[in-house]
Parts: sequence; structure tokens; C-alpha cells
Amino acid sequence: MSSGSHDGSPEAVTPPAPRRRRWRRVLAWVLGSLGALLLLAVGGLVVWSQVGVMQAEAGPLAEVRSNPEVSFTDTSTAVILEPTDGPGEVGLVYIPGAKVEAAAYAATMADVVAEDGVTVVITKPWLNLAFFDLRPLSAFTGLVPDVEQWIVGGHSLGGLRACQLAGDADALALFASYCAGDISGSDVPVTSIAGSEDGLSTPEKIAEARPLLPEEAVMTEIEGANHAAFGAYGPQAGDNEGSITLPEMRAKLADLLAPFVAALPR
Repeated sequence: MSSGSHDGSPEAVTPPAPRRRRWRRVLAWVLGSLGALLLLAVGGLVVWSQVGVMQAEAGPLAEVRSNPEVSFTDTSTAVILEPTDGPGEVGLVYIPGAKVEAAAYAATMADVVAEDGVTVVITKPWLNLAFFDLRPLSAFTGLVPDVEQWIVGGHSLGGLRACQLAGDADALALFASYCAGDISGSDVPVTSIAGSEDGLSTPEKIAEARPLLPEEAVMTEIEGANHAAFGAYGPQAGDNEGSITLPEMRAKLADLLAPFVAALPR
């Protein structure tokens, strides 16, 4: 008797049932292991992002909250600082550095609000890391719709994220930071404010990244300021010791931003 099919073609050969079951078990084990590793990685990242977050110092933050010239609003999305007589024409979306609490920048930006009349929206990045926050700039500018022009800026890692959003803003402000991508061909106004004693975004690193900015970018350096001087969250690992006080830093930032804001095309 022929072993083929009735029409003369050979019958399909299928693996024995035990072999098929074994392959299914191996595949299920591999997929399950990959899924478990992915969950562990995501869980580890979430835990790491919440450990060691540099919190706002209580004293400087309380001073901002009690400042009669500054309106302080803390939302789930951002910390909003506005002049008490209402928002002016210009706002600044400020993106924090890695694992730094948003409110830690309120004290250093208080004079920018009170004296320069700039509304400052300090974002609360996902996982406390700006690179994981994929929200558009409009997610933050929409919090204060009466502001007509928007600067996007940030400190340290937040500045790198701000560079990515610069095309959607009227200007870019870098605080102890620099761009990783080339925006030298852009016509967006740029100001870069660095610290002479910065041990992280060092003057050398900022100088090396200078060609990535437009030729007209305004580059300034605050004498005695280290990396942590741009916020009020205490010392930071890897930083140098600074010699500028918080009131001096606050006033210096306002002085440097005032002409930049005034020069924005209206």
C-alpha cells in the first residue's frame, strides 16, 4: 500500500506532539523571561528616579511663598510663578535638571518674576528626568494662556531638553547647560548663563558646545556660581564649591535676563 496521499502527493510531515509541546514551552519561557526582565528594568528605573531627588530648601521656598510680589501656584504639572499684578507679555518655561524638584528653582527665579515681570512655569518632568518627558511645549504654555511670548529654558539636563523644544518657542535660555544638537542655523534668540565654578556643566564643556548655537547667542558667566547655585536645593555631587550667595545669584539672573527679554522681537 502506498504511503502517499490519494492524489499521489506526499503527506505533510508534522513533528510529533511531544516535540511541539516542548517548543511551545521553550518559547513561553523565553517570552516570559524577557517580559520579566523588562518589568524589572522599568521598575528599577522608576524606583531610581524617585530616590535621591534633590528637594527645595525649606527656607528659600518659604520666602518665595511669602513674597508679596510673586504669586506661587503648585499644580500637578508645574510650579507657576507670576507677578502679583498679573502675567506680562513674556513667559519662561523652565525645565529642571535631573532629579531636582521643580520648586527648588523658585527662589532663584523670584527676582526674574518680581523685577523683570516674567511669568515662570517650572515643569515637573516625568520620572524627574527631562529626557523622559515627551510632552510638547504647549502643555506648559497653555497653563498661562494670557502670555504672548514664550522662552523655553532649563538647567543642566533640562537645558538639553529645552534645546529640543526651541523650535516651538520665541527664544531659548540655557542655565548651566548646553545643546547636544546643532541649532546654529536657527534664528531663535539664545542666551546662555553659566557659572565660573561649575563642576558639572563646566566652562570648558559650554565652550566646546558653543558652535552648536547661533552666532548671535549671548554667552555670559556668573562669577562664583557653581552648578547648584542655579537652584536652591543644597550641594550636588561632583560640583565645585561656589562663592555666590542666593540673593546675589537671584539678582544676577534677573539682571542678565532683563535685557534679553526686552530685546525679544515684538
